[in-house]
Amino acid sequence: MMHLDTDVLVIGAGGAGMYAALEAARGGAKVILADRSLIGRGGATIMAQMTVAVAVGEEVPDHWEHHYADTLAAGRGLCDPALARLLCEEGPEVIREMDAWGVGWARENGHMKQAFAPGHDRPRCVYVDFLNTGPAVSKTLRSRLIRTPEIRRIGDLLVTELVLKAGECVGAVGLHIAGGQAVTISAASTIVATGGLTRLYQRNSASANMGGDGYALCLAAGAELIDMEFVQFFPIGHLAPRLIGMDPIMWDPFRYKLGGRLLNGEREEFVHKYGASDAGKYVVTRDLATYAIVKEVEAGRGSPHGGAWLSFEHCSEAELRAAAGPVIDRLAKNGIDLTKQAVEVAPIAHYHMGGVKADVSMRTKVPGLFVAGEAVGGANGANRLSGNAITEALVFGRKAGKSAAERALKHRASADPEAFTAARSRLAEGRGEPRSNPALLLEELQALMQKQVGPFRTGRGLQQALERIGSMQAGLPAMKPPAGKPYDTELVDWFDLRTMLEVARCVAASALSRTESRGAHQREDFPGMDPAWDRNQVIA
Repeated sequence: MMHLDTDVLVIGAGGAGMYAALEAARGGAKVILADRSLIGRGGATIMAQMTVAVAVGEEVPDHWEHHYADTLAAGRGLCDPALARLLCEEGPEVIREMDAWGVGWARENGHMKQAFAPGHDRPRCVYVDFLNTGPAVSKTLRSRLIRTPEIRRIGDLLVTELVLKAGECVGAVGLHIAGGQAVTISAASTIVATGGLTRLYQRNSASANMGGDGYALCLAAGAELIDMEFVQFFPIGHLAPRLIGMDPIMWDPFRYKLGGRLLNGEREEFVHKYGASDAGKYVVTRDLATYAIVKEVEAGRGSPHGGAWLSFEHCSEAELRAAAGPVIDRLAKNGIDLTKQAVEVAPIAHYHMGGVKADVSMRTKVPGLFVAGEAVGGANGANRLSGNAITEALVFGRKAGKSAAERALKHRASADPEAFTAARSRLAEGRGEPRSNPALLLEELQALMQKQVGPFRTGRGLQQALERIGSMQAGLPAMKPPAGKPYDTELVDWFDLRTMLEVARCVAASALSRTESRGAHQREDFPGMDPAWDRNQVIA
């Protein structure tokens, strides 16, 4: 067992976590940045290849208030106004700081280039290029971390529990995956920046560690969750053929620019059958595109892998290269020639609007516990505006780091191993022989969520999901392996299953309670928005 002591502990090393660690160190705190994978190599930021919404106003006049208005409109009346304002108002400052750090935002005539994205009233989104925005952001933050001696970086650490003393969060206990040992970390302030929950779904755009860890950790520690029913599905996520090293949601700008045709398994256009027409252009809304694809698959008219065809075969190679030359070259390395073949697409879980309830300082209900990035719920309401994800990660990460450092300097942490004894024991204990395979149950859970708690929901399906989730949760204690073995994938799967079942329960229960359709939450048995539901749901 290893015990460490720090001022600020940051759990999760994506864009939000790295920015939080940098800001906390800048505020004079000693920082430990811990992640279950490699530092700066996991999470959602590094996977993002598109654009970042921010009102820098370098190509057309803009102001954060216009960005704010678009964010509120996308959120369908449920955004936390203070959090949404923070995101939009401080977005330009963090983007310019990233620019000063050398991220390399695309420029033309000396000004940052800005692209138009759905839901915005003007071109607003900056980018590095259409393949490299997220990786460039992550690389820039990693470079800053390496040059910041006040930050200690610890990878391969799966945090299993936040530790409380007299109602305050005083640190965490985790499993060092490579060694199998328990690690305890005492901290005056703890920031959870573990991202979202889209790994709950069979089809998703997430990295393997986006199973809702932070939500489960914070809920168990006494924090509140908000808006858990709102999971954003991207309608044309890549399904087949296999695509390596590229964002599965990359087809959005392609279709927008070139009018890619959506075809069912019989190679027929079908969107018009569901109340809208593409008219050769990408004009159909995301929710309607999702609905049309799901219904064609249910009717037996899906593509071979259970989605729809997206075809650019009507475009010449010159047109394709003019729209996105580097993308065409990357596709070629994956064996895909868009002039000769269509690709298969399907709705995939992409982002979670809900999360841990926090104020504009990123403080939760639990003293000493802060959150950042996608772990924060409320800013985006019922639906996130395109491009807001990385902005949110950077703005909320910086704010959490600043707030956590201020608290830590007033409440310096002191080593107190006794406060961690019970949590360390819970990590170590377990049964002797395996009774079931948690990896198989994880796959079952993902399939269950995709079918019953996916883009379109019914009361009956949600109730069935909750019953099965409860049954699986009841069997968890008998399945737990003891800690102690290095690279114990079964134990890691068990902890993931425990986390994902609890978070899935919160999503399904919130979805069952909300008897309306709003934003990303669509109930087939309750179509249409209901003014009585102009309110957020909170889980405590």
